[in-house]
Amino acid sequence: QVQLVESGGGSVQAGGSLRLSCAASGYTYSSVAMAWFRQAPGKEREGVAAIDSDGVTTYADSVKGRFTIAKDNAKNTLYLQMNSLKPEDTAMYYCAAVRSLVVVTALSSYEYNYWGQGTQVTVSS
Repeated sequence: QVQLVESGGGSVQAGGSLRLSCAASGYTYSSVAMAWFRQAPGKEREGVAAIDSDGVTTYADSVKGRFTIAKDNAKNTLYLQMNSLKPEDTAMYYCAAVRSLVVVTALSSYEYNYWGQGTQVTVSS
C-alpha cells in the first residue's frame, strides 16, 4: 500500500530551524510529484513547497528564502528544511504526493491524492 509518514515536527522559538521528513512506501519518489502543505486551526490548508519529478521546485511567497524542499530518491524520502521560523509558521504540516509527470498548479491540494498524517510545528515568539 502507498503510505506517507511525516516526522521532525516539534516546538521551536522564533528564528530557529527544523527539518521535516516524509518517508514514502509503496512507490518510488522518482516517478511522482510531491509537496508540503500546512494547516493552522481555523485556517484553510495552504501549499508551502513542491517538487516535481524533474526536481523543479515551487514555493509559497510566505516561505520563499526561508524554506527549502528536497528529495532523496534513493531513500524514498522528502524533506523540508525550515529556517528563520516565525510564529506564523505554526501549523500541522502534511506531506502529499501524486503519480504524475506534470503538475500545473503545484501548490494546490487538488493536485495530490496521497497524504500523510501530519506533523505539528509550533513556533513561539
